[in-house]
Amino acid sequence: MDSAPQTPQPPVEFETDPSRYRHWQVSYDGAIARLRMCVDPAASLRPGYELKLNSYDLGVDIELADVVRRLRFEHPEVRVVVLSSGTDNVFCAGANIHMLGMSSHAWKVNFCKFTNETRCEMEDATAFSAQIYIAAANGTCAGGGYELALACQEIYLQDDGNSAVSLPEVPLLAVLPGTGGLTRLVDKRKVRRDRADVFSTTAEGIRGKRAKDWNLVDGVFARSKFEQEVMKRATALAARKVELLPGERKGVSLGPITPELAPGARRYRHVELRWSSESRTAELLVRGPGPADVAVVQAGAAAIHDAGDSLWALRAFRELDDALLQLRTNHLDVGLVLLRTAGDPALVVAHDAALWAAREHWFTNEVLRHMARTLRRLDLTSRSFFALGDLNNDQRPAFAGCLLELALAADRFYLLDHPKVQVGTSVLNEGPLPMSHGLTRLHAHLYGEPDKLEALLGHHELRSAEEADDAGLVTVRLDEIDWDDDTRVAIEERASLSPDALTGMEANLRFVGHENETSKIFARLTAWQNWIFIRPNATGPDGALSLYGKPQRPHFDWNRV
Repeated sequence: MDSAPQTPQPPVEFETDPSRYRHWQVSYDGAIARLRMCVDPAASLRPGYELKLNSYDLGVDIELADVVRRLRFEHPEVRVVVLSSGTDNVFCAGANIHMLGMSSHAWKVNFCKFTNETRCEMEDATAFSAQIYIAAANGTCAGGGYELALACQEIYLQDDGNSAVSLPEVPLLAVLPGTGGLTRLVDKRKVRRDRADVFSTTAEGIRGKRAKDWNLVDGVFARSKFEQEVMKRATALAARKVELLPGERKGVSLGPITPELAPGARRYRHVELRWSSESRTAELLVRGPGPADVAVVQAGAAAIHDAGDSLWALRAFRELDDALLQLRTNHLDVGLVLLRTAGDPALVVAHDAALWAAREHWFTNEVLRHMARTLRRLDLTSRSFFALGDLNNDQRPAFAGCLLELALAADRFYLLDHPKVQVGTSVLNEGPLPMSHGLTRLHAHLYGEPDKLEALLGHHELRSAEEADDAGLVTVRLDEIDWDDDTRVAIEERASLSPDALTGMEANLRFVGHENETSKIFARLTAWQNWIFIRPNATGPDGALSLYGKPQRPHFDWNRV
């Protein structure tokens, strides 16, 4: 049941900085950072609920995402992040149940997806930035709180007879852990599935030695020694010999990307987002690098580092990331996004080659990892995407290299057959920007045509529209006579289809090939959100989520479906 309040809510902004944090405290001591969760109960993102017991909502997670990203760019000296609670006897009670109970289905879905993307970024930092996260559960660690701990490489639990880890959603809320908890439990921590079954249906959770024996945590320490033992472990991890990427470990500040706002438009330096509620479509334009931007990356790693957050590859993809989050959360009526690029495709290919040549520098590595995460956010966004490669307002399209990834991520790629229109691949299409399941978008696009894939690899020249079509890069190639009518009809037809059916179709078609832990998390998340979360056993008037905290018992429809 959708019980969201009908009064209009202000749009959500995803940009923040440490001066505006309400829920997190960060301190630095050489190679160790302390990240304390101190949720302000009165600082909920929406009115109508309190964030008690370190429970969280989207606002808490927006701050956490900012912390994780700034740790990577602004504090490259950090090797270990100790995540703990500033609230005595509770680590984190998970997602705020009253917030979920009063939220629309769309809000629940976008909240859970953003939350899990943040967890994935923590894991990405451990895997690719040598920043190991340790969860120091100094109190009860329940639901989404344990899922937050699961995103860390190691988990330590206070042994005080009360503190426990638990995933109580199944017995208490008639739902299931929504941000990858069950998948991380058995795939990442390799907890035996029979034990995982017991654990996930035990509302009070598991504590002490049993939690350690079942591999739910990596260790338990007495309350009197907890802080000392956790920091002892953090110090040991920080002192480990790790082969770090070269480059001066001088952090790069991430300044604001505040866009210019206008009716129906959001304009950044390199990105522009326009939308129309009437047609239920949006246009997302990304402008490619100019000659000066390419000259910076061609000057080498030191010049790239000196450019800081003004570097085109970092700034443009930060803007794209923000625009995607705006579409997800603040423009629910938009069903189809038209992706466009503008610029010189030859400059994009040259830019990518120079950026890749400097990949061994820590800052360049972070830029590449951020570009990859942004593109994965696009893959996982439940909107239809059509890439349009025409002469839009006489602007030449720049679907090449890292910007070709937008077309490869799209559900369809329409290309104008015109001498000024060219498409090109670069080294960045061949591995550095993988999808969630590990394949490149080029590989996923040509999954059934390996000969065409092989012919493209290593050949980074620009191709005409006809050559790009022959190479298998284009969905539909159109001449100038047919362009307007054919694309108009395609757009109108797509906008007329059921958004639920399209979401299901797109989520299946985009991720061809094998699965891994991350892709399973998001695939199961999509299925769960669009099934269990709208079933009356969970969210009906007598459902467990709707009646949480009330004296009535939930009423279940006992039919198995």
